[in-house]
Amino acid sequence: MTSALTGAWELLEAGDVSAAVDSLRDTSDDLPLGELGAFVAAVARALDLDDLATTGEALRAEPDSAQACYDFGFECLEVGAPHLAVPALRAARLLAPAAAPALWELVSALEDQERHGDAVRELRAWEGDLPDWPGGYLLAYNALCSADPDTAREVLSALSTPDDDGWDLAHDRITRMVERADAARTASPLDTRDLRGWQFALTGALLGQVSPHGFDEGMNGRFAYLGDSYESCRTGLRDLAAVLEATGSRPDAVMPLPDRSSRVLGLAAARLLDLPVVAVDPERSDALVVAYDLNDSEPDLLRSLVPRAPGQVLFEHASCWTSPPGATADVVSVLHQSVVRPWGESLRVVDGEVERGPADESPEEELAERVVAAEPEARDAALTPFAEAVADHWARGPRLPVFTSGPVRSSRFA
Repeated sequence: MTSALTGAWELLEAGDVSAAVDSLRDTSDDLPLGELGAFVAAVARALDLDDLATTGEALRAEPDSAQACYDFGFECLEVGAPHLAVPALRAARLLAPAAAPALWELVSALEDQERHGDAVRELRAWEGDLPDWPGGYLLAYNALCSADPDTAREVLSALSTPDDDGWDLAHDRITRMVERADAARTASPLDTRDLRGWQFALTGALLGQVSPHGFDEGMNGRFAYLGDSYESCRTGLRDLAAVLEATGSRPDAVMPLPDRSSRVLGLAAARLLDLPVVAVDPERSDALVVAYDLNDSEPDLLRSLVPRAPGQVLFEHASCWTSPPGATADVVSVLHQSVVRPWGESLRVVDGEVERGPADESPEEELAERVVAAEPEARDAALTPFAEAVADHWARGPRLPVFTSGPVRSSRFA
């Protein structure tokens, strides 16, 4: 048994199922399939996942069966363990090289881990003509996400119009991504350090603040833990105003989302932009929708914001990049993994002990006034020229969620 599996078994036997599964995240590709099947079957029994337990036992008994490998990989994807799916699906590809479903599931498993370069290599390894749908689409998407916009455009230009209209949204999505990448390249390098450029290319969002903290230590412009401030909120609203000006957008009202933090920020935005505050109506045209963190909103409300009302702009101050929201904002101030709001509960050290301080229960209008009165941080001189350069491709089409970091990777923390 490999040392990785030995350690995973020890964690499982100690009762820490989650840690046991996570311990294989970086080592699963080369695990012996029979041993992997036995381990996953034991995990599945501990979690009462009958289908996964069945496929795990089948893989343990028949590691050379293409069907057993495929079924196991499929069930691992179903339960959210793509790293455990990869070795079995790769084996299924070798055992049945003409079976396209194994390739599609393998690419899905790699995408879920943001291993886009590996996905491209698997797609390139297909013998014969790769079907346009989904093969060509997947190749274009993963090439783009691995910092190869030229290949993405080349593949996209050769794609046939899908016969099944179920692929229309995907076709529109990759087309917009490639067009945004082309626009971004006129104003930024679009290399593996260009967070603003890739954020726009992949999501359509204009990013205001690129974090300078830990930039060369793996963060590349994103925040891990963000202790937010009134100054940062004020900076975000200043950058929003600059984007609206640079793109020629003229909202006629502010619609704060219903949670407390969004209402505070919406009131501040209305003051600074001299606009009225109106109730949320996702179908209202020409309004500025304001959110502090879209993950604070109900999923149904986020889904209602995916279709874009004409002229509507969605602003999100603090966007979680490790758990992206169900709708992508048009303007984002900062990308974080964890955030503490300026008026939220805080941690402080008292007599050497860490204590949680209470949230500020001041009226929302008072908190908004503090945002308005705060001194914004230094201006990023590159934001306005970038917004001007990409204006023709900004705030167009649906606000589809995007679940990849793309070519600019950042360190993740538990």
